[in-house]
Amino acid sequence: MNIDLTNTTASDINKALVRGRRAIGSPAVGMVLTLVIVTDEENAYDSLKAASEASHEHPSRTLVVVKRVSRSPRDRTNSRLDAEVRVGADAGTGETVVLRLYGEVVNHAQSVVLPLLLPDAPVVVWWPVNAPLDPAKDPLGALAQRRVTDTYAAEAPLEELGARAEAYTPGDTDLAWTRITPWRSMLAAALDQVTCRVTSAEVDGEEFNPSVELLAMWLADRLDVPVRRALSTGPGLTGVRMETTSGPIVLHRANGSLASLSIQGQPDRAVALQRRETSELIAEELRRLDPDDIYASALRYGVDRLTEPEDASEGGNPGRRASASSEGSSEPVARAEEPAKGPAKKTSAKAEAKKAPAK
Repeated sequence: MNIDLTNTTASDINKALVRGRRAIGSPAVGMVLTLVIVTDEENAYDSLKAASEASHEHPSRTLVVVKRVSRSPRDRTNSRLDAEVRVGADAGTGETVVLRLYGEVVNHAQSVVLPLLLPDAPVVVWWPVNAPLDPAKDPLGALAQRRVTDTYAAEAPLEELGARAEAYTPGDTDLAWTRITPWRSMLAAALDQVTCRVTSAEVDGEEFNPSVELLAMWLADRLDVPVRRALSTGPGLTGVRMETTSGPIVLHRANGSLASLSIQGQPDRAVALQRRETSELIAEELRRLDPDDIYASALRYGVDRLTEPEDASEGGNPGRRASASSEGSSEPVARAEEPAKGPAKKTSAKAEAKKAPAK
């Protein structure tokens, strides 16, 4: 059932929701949360479709806030709110209200959304595009327990990751991080199968894909080893290689659906790593509304601390090289230090004797 309201108010929208529920014979409210989608007209359809599919797992009241651009100064001074109320089969398993804001009310969207929130239910705000740099300080973000952004949709994803790290507030999350959940699970399971120590890693993926950087930062943060970021033609993430004391562990996905896992001393196996739809990503984020400390730790590690493949021959990041040597540096790190000038040329015979057993 669809109810169109022109030049309306939040009070009239609430009355339309009650009227719609009674008309379809379900006066009780059975939603578990309020999902607020802040988007533009271009992305409204796809976002609403993804939310509708996710509502089969998480019945919710979905409020789509579409900020319309006024064409003339006169239009910008006149505020207007149009709404489309959907209940029943047209709204999945919940309720949907599409709010189109015009004029000055665009800058006060929270005053329209606040009366429409479900009482005593968590609030999640999702920005499919054009997310604020500090979601927690956004007027709509301040209403939510969970704030979902997507750095993949940003014009400069790497700069966006840096801004997210500086402004991180518990409750923030990123769909670029959600996309790598199967990769993180598979890599953790692979390490559980062998007794070894990881010495370095490399993550391959297409350019300008923040999920690749997030996976590399997660590995570097959790394993405390140098991690290189390499480019590939995609799609998305294509491979991870971890060098360990027991041999390499390689997880490679060439076609975006089926991957192969190789562990030294074991037969290669095929694993499912299908690229997921946005509705599946949103459904995963709605399963947990508590702060994601692992995401926060990986995000704060910093993209600039990752090394590129060409930097490996030059020694990479000096700070991380020193950290690796304090743990019992591997041979490649030792070779990287040999070309150093000055005192490195005056190596004593005693020092050379100590190096020989290490080889």
